[in-house]
Amino acid sequence: MTFEEALKLLPVERWRNPPPVVTVVRFEGAIGPRQWRGSLSLGSHAAAIERAFAARRLSAVALSINSPGGSPVQSALLYKRIRQLAEEKKVPVFAFAEDVAASGGYWLALAGDEVYAEEASLLGSIGVVTSSFGLYRLIDRLGIERRLHTAGERKSLLDPFLPEDPADVARLTGLQQDIHESFKEHVRRRRAGKIDASDDTLFSGDVLTGRMALARGLIDGIGDIRSVMRARFGDNVRLVPVATERRRRWWLPRLRPSAEREIWTPVADVLGWLEARALWARFGL
Repeated sequence: MTFEEALKLLPVERWRNPPPVVTVVRFEGAIGPRQWRGSLSLGSHAAAIERAFAARRLSAVALSINSPGGSPVQSALLYKRIRQLAEEKKVPVFAFAEDVAASGGYWLALAGDEVYAEEASLLGSIGVVTSSFGLYRLIDRLGIERRLHTAGERKSLLDPFLPEDPADVARLTGLQQDIHESFKEHVRRRRAGKIDASDDTLFSGDVLTGRMALARGLIDGIGDIRSVMRARFGDNVRLVPVATERRRRWWLPRLRPSAEREIWTPVADVLGWLEARALWARFGL
């Protein structure tokens, strides 16, 4: 006798017929490498995704997304892990955009079998952007000499401590175009039959509101998690948040592997924060 069969023998109705369960995984922040404090990555969310699909009496998994994008690699890794588990467990996935699900955030939202947003949510931005800092004038003023030695004439690309090289810009443009093609293929595949795949303006990098995205087939409806899940699974559906490892326990010690990490971590934190702020600022947030 299974656990579910045993519950049906109990006299309490809510034990005999337990409500459907929808686990909720939250993705909030810029998508990037683990070096960015507070960023989203497969490393930060893999365990939470696994737990979300392991819940008992699971009817669906909901993704709550509030991200301006970031790393295309981490976006793809998160997407793939969610889709792999959805297919293995045969569980539907619903994605919900909050303030913004743009660029890599929209790539991630496409992990949902259905995608929803608020009317004023910002979505799309199907393109590729690369940002960096030019610091060579600053180090000149500080009297710092930059020394860079490479084996391979193309090993260095847009070094922030050297003047910008047009040849480097051309190489970067080629890389961006290839990533952009992958992004367009991803959108066409996941939104097949819902968008006009021949409409290249969808892939211009433009940002759309929820209402505009719905009209052009980038999402399936306007709505929030609670209202959509209650309409789909009934008013007694249980929404179960799944915590991520980013919520560090207060009693865990802060590990400091080396003196070098202690010295450079604040610098990396500031640069990561600036990169993340630049991503959010593109959407007025």
